[in-house]
Amino acid sequence: MWATRERLQPIENEWRKSIADLRINDSIRAKEVRVVAPDGSQVGVKSIQEALWLADQLGLDLVEVAPAAKPPVTRLMDYGKYKYELSVKEREARKKQTKSTVKEITFKVKIGDNDYRIKKDRAAKFLSHGDKVRVRIWFRGREASRPELGRRILDRMSEDLVHVGKIEQDAKQEGRNMTMSFAPLKKAEREAYAAAVAKEEERNRSYAELENEPEDTEIVSVVKQQSDPGEPTEADGGPDDAVADAATSDAEGEPATDSPDQSEPEKEN
Repeated sequence: MWATRERLQPIENEWRKSIADLRINDSIRAKEVRVVAPDGSQVGVKSIQEALWLADQLGLDLVEVAPAAKPPVTRLMDYGKYKYELSVKEREARKKQTKSTVKEITFKVKIGDNDYRIKKDRAAKFLSHGDKVRVRIWFRGREASRPELGRRILDRMSEDLVHVGKIEQDAKQEGRNMTMSFAPLKKAEREAYAAAVAKEEERNRSYAELENEPEDTEIVSVVKQQSDPGEPTEADGGPDDAVADAATSDAEGEPATDSPDQSEPEKEN
């Protein structure tokens, strides 16, 4: 029965873990072996002499990847090249692995602003270096009955550390201690947060510049005119013109009277 790739996958995984202990070429002891091509396709069950001849013709090594199988499973490959590639991958994987340690910072409920700022900066430094931070609030005496005081400090810390870390474990009180754990942000998350802050600052700066610009007098006069339509303006005539017009209209409406010089003389008795 032909061995499928799914059935051989666990065998190959185990072989990758212990590649240094594998038998190759003439060190293989079995008389018959199942041969797997370099691309993973099945060649079939061959005698060891035929399998070695095939490997020699292809310029490859015959590697026994599953000695416990019946018959043992072998694979055609460049053994030296594969070992080198595997070691390179392992080195790269180790480089990418980050060793994070947990740093603990302790606060008292009654802490001054200066002490708080120093410990907050220390926590931000730890997070920026890739370490985790556990903040612990220590309650003394009757302070344990006021957990909101410790929660207030932890909430303040979470706001001040938002640019370098995120909450991994929310506030939890155990006896006279309340703890909160922070995990460092990834590089992409830090860059996204910095870009959002820069964008917000630019928007606020633009609003401030608009507020500080000098007002246009013509626009202001039009706005005032629209807001006070009953108040006369220069175009409509000032208050003096309105009084003069009113006097003229009164003069035109009243009949003419004789002056005192043209009045009739008084009759003598």
